[in-house]
Amino acid sequence: MGGAVSYASSSSSSSSHDDKRGTETEDWYNLPCPTKYEDITREAIMSLKPELFEGLRFDFTKPLNQKFSLSHSIFMGSVPHPTQSNIKVPVSHYEFGANLMDPLGKTQMVMLIGRILTDGRMSARIKYDVNDRFSFKINAQITNEPHFSLGMFHFDYRGNDYWAQLQMGNNAFYGVNYMQSVTNNLALGGEGYWLGHHRKSGIGFAARYNTEKVVATAQFKSGGTIGMTYVHKVSDKVSLASDFVYNWKTKEVVTSLGYDYLLQQCRLRGRLDTNGCIAAYLEERLNVGVNFLLSAEIDHWKKDYKFGFGMTVGQ
Repeated sequence: MGGAVSYASSSSSSSSHDDKRGTETEDWYNLPCPTKYEDITREAIMSLKPELFEGLRFDFTKPLNQKFSLSHSIFMGSVPHPTQSNIKVPVSHYEFGANLMDPLGKTQMVMLIGRILTDGRMSARIKYDVNDRFSFKINAQITNEPHFSLGMFHFDYRGNDYWAQLQMGNNAFYGVNYMQSVTNNLALGGEGYWLGHHRKSGIGFAARYNTEKVVATAQFKSGGTIGMTYVHKVSDKVSLASDFVYNWKTKEVVTSLGYDYLLQQCRLRGRLDTNGCIAAYLEERLNVGVNFLLSAEIDHWKKDYKFGFGMTVGQ
């Protein structure tokens, strides 16, 4: 009698254990929609590549209503030469911008952003969500320098468990990329492009694994690079990041370590790489809508030191 009871109990326990294992298996028909191919490293970029600058920067944004706002920006400092990065060019300019953001629903929006600078450069960005699945973007940049003006069209389609994108641009550029969820945490994808003006083509492959605490990515490009990133969310306020880039054509390897620390009144981001470059970026909140900025980048090997400070006012 006792043996029968023991056997029934163990059978019930085994059955419940099997049922639990069954519920933990992947639901292949309800996988989540992955991140876009172009955004798979966004968490690492936030920590490792803040908006560093050298000189003085002041940004002011004035909302006129809930949908429309104007922006003003002043910059005085140095920027790298367009063709020779080791040469600095002193610049100063004023930038005027107009922004329109009109929500069409819970997930749809029309966005128009325009910028014009005193040196003659103009840029525009348009994004329109046709419906919950299809959207398109237009990015344009016009300069006085020949062959530096750019135009790009993006057509995005969002499936239940995948993202697909078609790109077209000047110089006969055509590109396509695709990202597919394989499990609840893993997504795989690829890309291809053709640049008709230079008669060049290329392909790439990517993988992204993410959980509540970890985001890891790997990318391969036929141009000669292999890249990997890893982001670990230590807490709601602290994140650590690292990346690894290897170019098998030039045999160059660069590894970076970074952090993103969010305090009550400020946000501090920084990185250190194997080239001996140290960078930090501080955003201090002085009041509602008023932030003070500090930027620093030190390269001891190249004897290159960049420091900047600024302020942003408005939303």
